Order: sequence, then structure tokens, then C-alpha cells
Amino acid sequence: MDTLLIQLTNQNAAGLLHELEELKLIKVLNKNVQPGQSLSQKYAGKLPAALADELQSHVEQGRQEWHRQAI
Repeated sequence: MDTLLIQLTNQNAAGLLHELEELKLIKVLNKNVQPGQSLSQKYAGKLPAALADELQSHVEQGRQEWHRQAI
């Protein structure tokens, strides 16, 4: 069997698909599948560069302290 990804351009098409499913001609697998976006893409450029550098320095400092205490 083939699996197809369909984008509905008219809401009436959803009703037709459900009718076909009731007739056991097709099976609807996922109803609201949205293309995924990685978190890095979603939040890219949202933080000002100066604040990002300050945050990175803080994280590095915390990591160094963690390693010093672990030894």
C-alpha cells in the first residue's frame, strides 16, 4: 500500500476523505500534521548579540565551576 501526504485546500475535502474512510477505501492516519521546525531555526536571531554573548559567558563560567567542584 502507498502512503500519501495531502494538503487540503478546501475544508469540504476533509468531509470527502472521512466518507472514503467510512467506506473502508482509505485510512486517515494523522489529521493535523504540521511541518516541524527545529528549535534553533525557530529562535534564531531572537536574542540580541550582546545578550547572547553575556549568556554564553555565564554558561561557560558555570561549567568551569561545576568541573572544579567535581574533582
